[in-house]
Amino acid sequence: MSATVIATRSLAAWRARRGVWLAVVALVLVVAAGVAAWRLGPWGNAGFVEYPMLKRTDIPTVVAAAPDGAVWFTIEFSDAIGIFRNGRIERLPKGQQNVEPIGLAVDARGFAWYTDGPGRAISRISPAGAITSFKLRTPIAKLARLAIAPDGAVWFADGSTFSITRLERGVFTRHELSSLRAGPFGVAVDRQGTVWATLQSVNKLARLSAVGGLAELDVPTRASGPGDIAVDASGAVWFLEFRANKIGRYADGRFSEFTVPTPGAGLTCIAVAPDGGVWFTELRAGRIGRLRDGRVTELRLPRADARPFGIAVDAANNVWYADLTGWLGMLPARCEAATARPLRCTTAHDSERVKDVKESSTGGRSGVSGRSGARSPRR
Repeated sequence: MSATVIATRSLAAWRARRGVWLAVVALVLVVAAGVAAWRLGPWGNAGFVEYPMLKRTDIPTVVAAAPDGAVWFTIEFSDAIGIFRNGRIERLPKGQQNVEPIGLAVDARGFAWYTDGPGRAISRISPAGAITSFKLRTPIAKLARLAIAPDGAVWFADGSTFSITRLERGVFTRHELSSLRAGPFGVAVDRQGTVWATLQSVNKLARLSAVGGLAELDVPTRASGPGDIAVDASGAVWFLEFRANKIGRYADGRFSEFTVPTPGAGLTCIAVAPDGGVWFTELRAGRIGRLRDGRVTELRLPRADARPFGIAVDAANNVWYADLTGWLGMLPARCEAATARPLRCTTAHDSERVKDVKESSTGGRSGVSGRSGARSPRR
């Protein structure tokens, strides 16, 4: 065989091997680019837009919308608090690690207030990152949810002193509950300044009037595990019943309850939108839900491992949620549901159906086992 033939065959083999290697390299680059795009976000699916945390170890927990459009969120086991503004996530250092940071609200000036259990304090952080802390005079601090009243006072549930406590101008005022085992958890304040709270251990709602009168109301479903709470513009009180898998409502002296279709959904946080929709998270089911006109609609989040915990609705009716697996998510206000058809998301180009939508009216009874109130945002 001539040298020319051998050289030609060798060159052909080399070209074939080079083609294979180039194809492999191209595939690797495509996969790497896809992974980078997926992690760096924002990531959208069926109307949802999700932003990954700046650190892979960050666990976003509860979320609150500010008047200026910023969205604040706490981060479990982190020495920072998060804020989303100008289209990106930022981490603002707070000095020490969070443990169960489930109390968060934003005041009229855009300052975020949060519970600081390890520091035994209620703290405030400015949009620029300046922190002011107000120390509690207790050896331990078992703090739950937090809310801001129309007059600017800060209210929070304090399990260590069995009270609903007010902070105003640096002064704490405690309102003790009738039972030392009441287990105060959720807190909300209506437009008239009336404070509402859930008492997990005794299955009650507490009502503290603006003039200081305290009343405790029994929730109809026994051992329902009342958790987070919110008040709508009409003054109706909405709250989660974690163990009963229901949404409760109290208005005009009467209770009503709405069963969530997915059994054992793990109801965690609740928020009322400006348009009157009541939104909530389902930690165990990987969904967020909406209650409107007596009908519950559930929406599965884009990822199979989703663990939504906190939820808030901004002034434009965009729904924000904190996912314990490391995401801050948003469902745009343009994604609306009519009462008689599945939820649809309308964009400038098309309209697509949000997948895995479940709807129900008041429905029947459903039970769920597990810890009341899902206090710990563990994954």
